[in-house]
Amino acid sequence: MREDNGERITYEGGRLVVPARPIVPFIEGDGIGPDIWRATRRVVDAAVTAAYGGQREIVWREVLAGEKAYQQTGEWLPSATLDAFRTYKVGIKGPLTTPVGGGIRSLNVLIRQALDLYACVRPVRYIPGVPSPMREPEKVNMVIFRENTEDVYAGIEWPSGSPEAKRLIEFLNQELHQSVDMSAGIGIKPMTQRGSQRLVRRAIQYAVSQGRRSVTLMHKGNIMKFTEGAFRDWGYEVATREFGDRVVSEDQIAKEYGGAVPEGRVVIKDRIADITFQQVLLRPSEFDVIAAPNLNGDYLSDALAAQVGGVGMAPGSNLSDDVAVFEATHGTAPKYANLDVVNPSSLILSSVMMLEHMGWHEAARAIDEALAHTIARKVVTYDLARQMDGAQVVKTSEFASAIIDALKDGASSEIVTKEG
Repeated sequence: MREDNGERITYEGGRLVVPARPIVPFIEGDGIGPDIWRATRRVVDAAVTAAYGGQREIVWREVLAGEKAYQQTGEWLPSATLDAFRTYKVGIKGPLTTPVGGGIRSLNVLIRQALDLYACVRPVRYIPGVPSPMREPEKVNMVIFRENTEDVYAGIEWPSGSPEAKRLIEFLNQELHQSVDMSAGIGIKPMTQRGSQRLVRRAIQYAVSQGRRSVTLMHKGNIMKFTEGAFRDWGYEVATREFGDRVVSEDQIAKEYGGAVPEGRVVIKDRIADITFQQVLLRPSEFDVIAAPNLNGDYLSDALAAQVGGVGMAPGSNLSDDVAVFEATHGTAPKYANLDVVNPSSLILSSVMMLEHMGWHEAARAIDEALAHTIARKVVTYDLARQMDGAQVVKTSEFASAIIDALKDGASSEIVTKEG
């Protein structure tokens, strides 16, 4: 649908249809958000120009959330912002502050729940030259699919000593014959079959479409049998029912295929949460796509990010069936706000995910290659420079400029495509 300046991204037959000049809403974010957003926007615009020679252009449209929204509207998250993401289907955001006081636990969580962004997707891969505590960080190449709306994000809890906690404990002890201390704080983590299976379904669809080797269901089902254990069981169920001819379980490999993975099949397996943390360190090459409930996925995605340089190098997206919001995975770091010193790579790499989602693969690849080239030259912000010998420390804006220079140097007729 054409508007005064740009057109809407739409869906036709379940497929994303992206015009040559799509409108993309953005939230610049709080704290360091404006710094990293300015850098990211410059890089994305330069990449699109380099890849398509002016035949395509993103029409950016600012929407408000966080401190800027509160200052201008008196609301932390105006309904118009959520409406814009629903209307335009693809958006991007910087980090948002958590308001002090009651009412809103987290703006990020509120956006995810309001838009039913049930899948938090975090690719974790090593870019050569980035400092890492791992001996072989190049073996880390995983994509985490974290359930985004249930489990602890449902937020059902009562403090110790509250009337609600006492009433629930009395019910548990008297009616269900449990033995809960009356002074306990109480929390409930709801996990549903629908929520678990749509997350696992998304992970398997990704693995199949991208030629990935395996999907691991991460859970603590040995202890929490009817939530985390159910996540595992529901995951295998949807894999068997909907992808039976494309996947194979470890049991099937052992019993039916003599221990060899059939060609063209994605292996479905599961691992207990605690051992997963050990194995991604000791045997990272055994993991590819990982599907996890909310809390497990939260822990794991940040732990994996540390293996490839930290959350400053980790992109992320939040997906529903028709809306995608890409974001920096780190916080607002307010003490560095407006200093032009922080690493914008998380948001830049999230923009790469956004471009890939839109089908603009040439521009995405151009940013990937230019970013890798810049880091290989040791032209980096302070967070990476302090861990590297002989690095050239640059500002946020200068880092973006270096990437853009690499984009221009790498631009050729090979990546310029025709309209369409």
